[in-house]
Amino acid sequence: MSSLPRRGRIGSVHRVKPLIAVPGRLGAAGKLSRNAVAFASRPYLDCVLRAGGEPVVLSARPLNAHEARGLLRRFDGLVLMGGSDVNPVRYGQEAHPRTYGINDENDEFEFVLAAEAVELELPTLAVCRGMQVLNVALGGSLHQHVPDLGEVIDHFPAGFPAPPEGILHQIAIGPGTRLAKALGGAEEITGLSYHHQAVADPASGFSVVATAADGVIEAMEHDVGWTIGVQWHPEDTAGADPVQQRLYDSFVEQSAGRG
Repeated sequence: MSSLPRRGRIGSVHRVKPLIAVPGRLGAAGKLSRNAVAFASRPYLDCVLRAGGEPVVLSARPLNAHEARGLLRRFDGLVLMGGSDVNPVRYGQEAHPRTYGINDENDEFEFVLAAEAVELELPTLAVCRGMQVLNVALGGSLHQHVPDLGEVIDHFPAGFPAPPEGILHQIAIGPGTRLAKALGGAEEITGLSYHHQAVADPASGFSVVATAADGVIEAMEHDVGWTIGVQWHPEDTAGADPVQQRLYDSFVEQSAGRG
């Protein structure tokens, strides 16, 4: 018996939606469930769906590199979500007083997937914490608390991380970059930020392709394949801002093109 096709290019008559892996976040039992849960934030999933992809939430678990590679070969693309801080031990630092939400099980799962996705040249969109995971997994480092850098614009609301609202600010995009092309040629956009950490030293193979007015790194992309990390949250405003949705559209198109 022949198996059904899994992949198909966007625009084909009998298109099979590209499968997009979204590593789920582990959460403790609470009001929504009497057991611990594995979950993904709805805006990421909605952006992938609007772009024509099929998001699949993965439950965090221990994986070695070989297992991670085998898992990722079943997918057409990878989205690394935002979230709490990466354990600073992973880039040789002690925790800052403002560091929060460390979960080593989440870190371990996402780190091995990020590293193997780059090796496979699997189209990858990494958002906020996701970009930080990608950077540290490949040998880069982070600024643990952006306000410590001096005179910077607001990258998070007062009371962070308690309020859910982010901060809008301008972001300069490098012309001719993969990111600029993914955004339809835009060289400046308005992005919503909700982070107190940022990339310090980019990992080998990555180029900085966007910055805020204060110089904080807002995006980077890998020299090989389609791997883009953004520090802002395009999914938060994509429903009303076509430029932000276009980033997910471009990512899913790249993923579909692997078929």
